[in-house]
Amino acid sequence: MSVGAVALMLSLSACSTTDWEKAFGFGWPLGITTQAHAIRGLWTWSIIAALVVGSLVWGLIFWCCIAYRRRDADLPRQTKYNLPIEALYTVVPFVTVAVLFYYTVVTQNVVTTTTPTADATISVTAFKWNWKFSYDQVQDPRTDQAVYTVGTANEIPVLVVPVNENVRFRVNSNDVIHSFWIPETLFKRDVFPAATKNQNNVFQFRPEVEGSYVGRCAELCGTYHSQMNFEVRVVSASNYQRYLQALASFGNTDLDRQAKALSAIGQPAQATTTHPFDTSRTARAPSEGQRTNN
Repeated sequence: MSVGAVALMLSLSACSTTDWEKAFGFGWPLGITTQAHAIRGLWTWSIIAALVVGSLVWGLIFWCCIAYRRRDADLPRQTKYNLPIEALYTVVPFVTVAVLFYYTVVTQNVVTTTTPTADATISVTAFKWNWKFSYDQVQDPRTDQAVYTVGTANEIPVLVVPVNENVRFRVNSNDVIHSFWIPETLFKRDVFPAATKNQNNVFQFRPEVEGSYVGRCAELCGTYHSQMNFEVRVVSASNYQRYLQALASFGNTDLDRQAKALSAIGQPAQATTTHPFDTSRTARAPSEGQRTNN
């Protein structure tokens, strides 16, 4: 066993599980959902496969450089073809690509498959340049509509989801194409306008870590695309139900319902991972030095 391998084993033995996972992520984040772990596993093993293939190719190159280096003035023996080597170079890449393709499909199915029933269903509506989150399973008794929260110029919309439960999303856009992206889930989904008749834009994930995480639009959608943020708040299942009941009690007509409902479950009333942006586009007159005479 080489000295490098021994040193690697000793260093890893002193690391915690989290440190080990980070070390073998090859730069890929851990993620907070069951689906994210599957994506990270595909990434990690793909990199390992690439390193193995690369090491083999580098080894063959260095071996050829040493074994077949020029030793005298005689012309080396010329070979037109080598059937075993050519067969090997055809079969090995084919098998490698086939294996990677298989595990890519398996991971894709894990990420995109929805269960027959979900623990929570949320309709996401994107619009320039904010978000609306409707919790389809609870209705406002005053309007008989699903309770919802919507972002404004002064308030970041907070998407509350339960931990360790399957959360299903139906995403739609009121205007142009947006993209629903929570970096910690290692997943994004384009959000199409209703005019495209794409009524099956549904996906789900299972969050495993409570906390606050920023969400973003990942599709260039206009002037304020870079500020089209929201916040995901992963809470316990009991707090999630209390949050929905609080939204229903305040009603969709209460403009402060989001802050009040978050406070009712002991959560910060405002987003903590991002902040509202200034929508003022008041034109400013040029300075005297910039003005020109007609």
